Amino acid sequence: MAIILFDDNAHQTLLPLTFTRPVANLRIGILTIAEKWAKHLNTSFSYHTQPYLQAKFPLHIEENNLFINGGICPDDNLLEAIDKLQPGEALMRYSQLLAVKLSESDARQFNAAQTFERVVDYAPSLVSIRYPEDIFQKNDIALRRDFQLLTKGRTSTKISSTNVIIGNDFFAEEGAVAECSTFNTTNGPIYIGANSQVWEGTHIRGGLALCDNSQIKMGAKIYGATTVGPKCRVGGEINNAVIWGNSSKGHEGYLGNSVLGEWCNIGADSNNSNLKNNYAEVRLWDYPTEHFRKTGLQFCGLVMGDHSKCGINTMFNTGTVVGVCANVFGAGFPRNFVPDFAWGGAHGYDVYHLEKAFETIERVYARRNMQLDNVEKQLLQDVFNLTQSYRKF
Repeated sequence: MAIILFDDNAHQTLLPLTFTRPVANLRIGILTIAEKWAKHLNTSFSYHTQPYLQAKFPLHIEENNLFINGGICPDDNLLEAIDKLQPGEALMRYSQLLAVKLSESDARQFNAAQTFERVVDYAPSLVSIRYPEDIFQKNDIALRRDFQLLTKGRTSTKISSTNVIIGNDFFAEEGAVAECSTFNTTNGPIYIGANSQVWEGTHIRGGLALCDNSQIKMGAKIYGATTVGPKCRVGGEINNAVIWGNSSKGHEGYLGNSVLGEWCNIGADSNNSNLKNNYAEVRLWDYPTEHFRKTGLQFCGLVMGDHSKCGINTMFNTGTVVGVCANVFGAGFPRNFVPDFAWGGAHGYDVYHLEKAFETIERVYARRNMQLDNVEKQLLQDVFNLTQSYRKF
């Protein structure tokens, strides 16, 4: 049976993070949502997503197909309910489609908003990702579940005796290295991925996921629930942040209650505020409505889309959203919404034209022995076109 992770309208409310990926490709905890489902179901998966993303994230339909909502994290109750579904039955929670089993012909006509004749109601609570702030807010429970999923019945690799480990929920994969650091797991598990490094003098208060081939630099202070995705390098102070992967925050400065996409870079001594001076509710830019949306949160920091970067000493205000391929620099506080493909800062913005953006991306990729291919170029061209109305410079 083909497992297909579909986007519903959360793909719009999760922008800018989902301009460049399906919802199920978002990382929360240790794994992406898609990887969680693949691990639980012991199978591969594909995506039913926006047409312009489908070239990079292809759809595979078979004779029998199970469509699963890409914004929902799996748990035992949900897995059991899905397993009991009969062909043609849809699992619904109120008006939200959770899953449906479809034949090949019906699968080719699938639409997340369509109605189904045979419906099974689902009542238990869920870990559902609808807005960017859900990712750091719900990262603690997702990290704990992923830790159990990945480490159950396994033994951690031994790390150097120069480290201090407090508590029992510590796990290091093969090739992980740490020296002269402290790991406190009493408030959440700590997972160190394969071939990752924790440099000397680091203090970590769980939960933390340091994914494969990533590095934490000397003297860093990290507290949970925080996820550092694969092939990242981080330093300074990080609190309750999720970094998708292939991104860097390698220097001093604070990152808190925040989400960074892929291929981002935070300049030295840059900081974000996560609490307003008057302790008021934080609002975030909302792409569908083109207004600032109430989050109900007192602590909310930075949301940054893929390929965006900031120069040294950048100061992000509470509740700042930075779009895809933005380059932020200069003195002062940038405004709370930095549009996609913007070049500048508090002094003003110009358009970061595609040719210049591609030049930078090609240099970044070359450092990882990668090439910017035509599929990725077309995807970014589509995002540039989709976001043109926001660049009112």
